[in-house]
Amino acid sequence: MRILGTLFALLFLLPAAAAAHETADARWSIAIHGGAGTMDRESMTGEQRAAYEAALQAALDAGAEVLRNGGSALDAVKAVIVPMEDDPKFNAGRGAVFTWEGANELDASIMDGRDRSAGAVTGVRTIRHPILLADAVRTDSPHVFLSGAGAEEFALERDFEIVPPEWFHTERRREALERMKAEQVSAVDVDHKFGTVGAVALDMHGNLAAGTSTGGMTGKRWGRIGDSPVIGAGTYADNRACAVSATGSGEYFIRVGVAQEICTRMRMAGAMALDVGDDTDGSGAPATDVPLTGAIVQRIADSVMAEVGALGGEGGVIVVSPSGEAVFSFDTPGMYRGRATSEGVNEVAIFAGE
Repeated sequence: MRILGTLFALLFLLPAAAAAHETADARWSIAIHGGAGTMDRESMTGEQRAAYEAALQAALDAGAEVLRNGGSALDAVKAVIVPMEDDPKFNAGRGAVFTWEGANELDASIMDGRDRSAGAVTGVRTIRHPILLADAVRTDSPHVFLSGAGAEEFALERDFEIVPPEWFHTERRREALERMKAEQVSAVDVDHKFGTVGAVALDMHGNLAAGTSTGGMTGKRWGRIGDSPVIGAGTYADNRACAVSATGSGEYFIRVGVAQEICTRMRMAGAMALDVGDDTDGSGAPATDVPLTGAIVQRIADSVMAEVGALGGEGGVIVVSPSGEAVFSFDTPGMYRGRATSEGVNEVAIFAGE
């Protein structure tokens, strides 16, 4: 009888409860990043800091506006990333780092938490907004991941905005490549940070989405691909668990499968909470929706980032949960980041401890 009662509640009571929740408690949440790394408070001028904070706030506001007006999490993610791809302060789109051969090769990925549909592109050189092309791969192709010339051909067939390769060039990035070659140092030594950009969002309908865009690593060779366009490593979204976007030393994020690993642990944590009992709140209704607290989400993100660190990698992640918890986790001195929620949170930060 108890099983029949539980099934009755699931079939008849939960849809009504979900609808009431959607109208009476239509919350939204968004988190963004612009890369993590060894940013130094002492060497960053007040003018530089103000410029980065303004860029982060503008991108955050664009995504929050979409969500505030009832728009989708996917549209909010794109609204954040598109202007960041045009901003030379970040390593995505215009301002992307140079490969060893002196080109800019761009990667991006996006994922819808409703059905786990995903799209990604890598190694494109003339697409102004790779994040939009990744979304077109998701919606307008039978595939998930397109690369190089094939991705460019796909874009041309769909009238995407094409720009000359020089559009992405900046003197600062060219000097970084020249210094890397002259001094025979690593990409980390000349970049000091991973300037990848990304966003994760929860919309009023309870849907999650994640997106990431990058120019990769200075001096990358042999068609190297990092974690940003890899679904499950740099980007992942699942309405049952969370949405994640990562930035860091991609080879390690791929090995750990960071984005999906965080979501998997979130699902496991929720399942364990359900196993505690059928009547967690004393109401008599079955415990079918156990929101995880911000502290739990933070611990899960931190534990996965600790695995990256144990292997020798560094970087950070942004995470949004189905209940709207928006957290950051990074093991570097700084991470360009921001978050906003329907409950009034609106903040941007750069250094650890802020």
